[in-house]
Amino acid sequence: MPWIYLAIAGVLEVVWAFAMKQSMGFTRMVPTVIMGVSMLGSFALLAVAMKTLPLGTAYTVWTGIGAVGAFTVGIMALGEAVTPMRVAAAAMIVGGLVLMKLSSSGET
Repeated sequence: MPWIYLAIAGVLEVVWAFAMKQSMGFTRMVPTVIMGVSMLGSFALLAVAMKTLPLGTAYTVWTGIGAVGAFTVGIMALGEAVTPMRVAAAAMIVGGLVLMKLSSSGET
């Protein structure tokens, strides 16, 4: 169950990052509220996952999901550039996440 909480926390991190961009510096109310609520949810679920997962594993996976998710949303929703170097960097992050998960497979 902690891995499920961690995955949801990572998705919520992507939501709050996107909402922050859409808030235009906190000048638009709805995206600002979505950002705040999703940020709190993300932190809360990360904290729950950290009750059983090691700090390094939980934090690395959480930030990795957020980084790759924000990268993907930036491309798909905001028209950000897709370059071979950016794609390679995202692929390396995903590889690191897989290794982190495999290295903690003996843990809860």
